[in-house]
Amino acid sequence: MCDGEICELVSQQQAGQAAPQRMNGGEEEMPQDPSTSPKQSSRVTKDPVEPCEVAQWGLDEVQNWATMENFSDTLKRCLQFEQIDGEVLLILTEDDVRALRYKSDYRFSFGELKKFCVSLFRLQRLVKLSGAPPDDAVLNDLSQKSNSQPLVGSGGASSSCACPPAQPLDCPSYVSDCETYLRMGRGSVAPEYFKTAMSLGYSFVVTWITSFVMVIVHERVPDMKRYPPLPDIFLDNVPHIPWAFNMCEITGSLLFTIWLFVLIFHKYRMVLLRRFFALAGTVFLLRCVTMLITSLSVPGTHLQCNQKDFAIDDANVDMFGALVMRMTRAYRIWSGLGMSIQGVRTCGDYMFSGHTVALTLLNFFITEYTPRNLYFLHTLTWLLNMFGIFFILAAHEHYSIDVFVAFYITSRLFLYYHTLANNRALMQSDSNRTRIWFPMFSYFESSVQGIVPNDFDTPGSLIDGLIDQLLKAKDLMMGGAYRYWMERHLSSKSSMHMFAAESDRFLQSRVYNLRQTASSTSGMATPPTAEPPPQNLNGGVRDISLDPYSSSASEASAQTLAQVPLLREKKVL
Repeated sequence: MCDGEICELVSQQQAGQAAPQRMNGGEEEMPQDPSTSPKQSSRVTKDPVEPCEVAQWGLDEVQNWATMENFSDTLKRCLQFEQIDGEVLLILTEDDVRALRYKSDYRFSFGELKKFCVSLFRLQRLVKLSGAPPDDAVLNDLSQKSNSQPLVGSGGASSSCACPPAQPLDCPSYVSDCETYLRMGRGSVAPEYFKTAMSLGYSFVVTWITSFVMVIVHERVPDMKRYPPLPDIFLDNVPHIPWAFNMCEITGSLLFTIWLFVLIFHKYRMVLLRRFFALAGTVFLLRCVTMLITSLSVPGTHLQCNQKDFAIDDANVDMFGALVMRMTRAYRIWSGLGMSIQGVRTCGDYMFSGHTVALTLLNFFITEYTPRNLYFLHTLTWLLNMFGIFFILAAHEHYSIDVFVAFYITSRLFLYYHTLANNRALMQSDSNRTRIWFPMFSYFESSVQGIVPNDFDTPGSLIDGLIDQLLKAKDLMMGGAYRYWMERHLSSKSSMHMFAAESDRFLQSRVYNLRQTASSTSGMATPPTAEPPPQNLNGGVRDISLDPYSSSASEASAQTLAQVPLLREKKVL
């Protein structure tokens, strides 16, 4: 039992083996020697494959290669339908070939599938040994794959041809900074400064909203006499440490300093900044909602929290005045970053802890975007994160549930975001739902094609890059100023030409009319003319003694110029 294509292939092979070979003009028939079967003879007499040109193969060249390898029509149609060209052919793996049969429902026999794998890996091996340049992205991927999977058919001499360097690729449509993308290479990530600026603006707006909401919740804080602190397992068993909250903010400052160093030397710092601002803005925007909808009682009796601290009791203050007062208080919180060491003291913003969010975000970003072998740094950041959380609870500034929810939400959002960003297939599998629920993620990560490599710049390369950026900014400013100056110069010159041309046309028409009048009164015959003499449309140098807009002066001047045979045109130099 076999399928139609398989049976057809088997019947062709049997017919080829059973076909007699005629010799001596057809007088005698002898069976064909198995060692010289058509399939083997075709492999011997076929044109050799140039390994340097495989990466540039189109669909037709792949079809020719499949024909030389004696593959079935089903396999050829599969290669044509799946748009497999030479570049795709070089990066195919055995799992990809197996997926054509089991997932794409192409009707291949098991033997033909394995033969295709053998031919494919032999071709890849030939290209790999052909002396291609190491900066070719396709062949680099092929070499990496060859280290993890055995290639069949390793025999044969390696080709001595020198493959040409890879041609520059066109800039993809999803990249906004095409020049930087092409300069950095195919496997790099473009910085996309506009997206980073959008992320920064989003975070800036969220911090202002958070500061304003903190003012509102302080006005709504429950009365400490009527609503005592809620029961809490940790707070009830750990004594209050007065200096603990300041230590929490000091640990946060240390983490922020480490994060600044990572940003300065990381090669893809714009991507890191964009993700940091996006995640921080999202988490703090969620925090605005949770602390506004429910007001928890003050967690410690040592806290001096009173509604009247921020209350607006003056009846003469209108709505606009109250808004100005609240915005002023919000600015104090925003400028002090909400830190007690900056003199900011607020109450009511308990669910969930903003200090825990900052500590956790900094810890996760440092450990994600530094090399995995920096165990000491990663251990230090985790210790700072955990000790910061302990200091928050020891200071009795938050309930235990505030800290736990803050750590859980921040860590989950970080992991979900990076899981989608690092796996392009997950993001594209349901792109419509991703755009609806995560619109900023779809926009910010549209050009990222996988895991961002942890590559760092040296101080020398960092200074060179900074100088290049300054020179580029200087060139842009000088070019803009030059274009502005040229536009102003051309506009003033065009207005001068316009007035000069109008004056010359008026003067020439007056001369022509006076000549016609003088010739008719004197009785002299003048040759008929259908139209006035040609006018100087380009403008010219005018005599300052003539005022073309004064009728008396123009008539007297025109009578004088009537004696002149021709009015010579003068050009503006």
